[in-house]
Amino acid sequence: MDDMLQQLEVIIQDRKQNPRPNSYTQQLFTEGRGKIAQKVGEEATEVIVAALSQTRDEQIGELADLFYHTLVLMADLGLTLQDVYTELEKRHQLKK
Repeated sequence: MDDMLQQLEVIIQDRKQNPRPNSYTQQLFTEGRGKIAQKVGEEATEVIVAALSQTRDEQIGELADLFYHTLVLMADLGLTLQDVYTELEKRHQLKK
């Protein structure tokens, strides 16, 4: 499972460094951090709505959208999945 997130992270970084015409990811980077953060907020709200009133397939779709937009925001911030993994590992070790 982690492999797909890592692959998506690589694709997003590539779009950031090598802009492609008609790329939604590139469009987000062009619109800037405010727009990217707004999309993360919108997707988080859609996840909540899906969790409360939609089908499993719709819930999965909304969560996938949230993961993707969060990875775009992380790339814009200069953060990586490894940064997040390290933080989660640190938190887990604190609870032992």
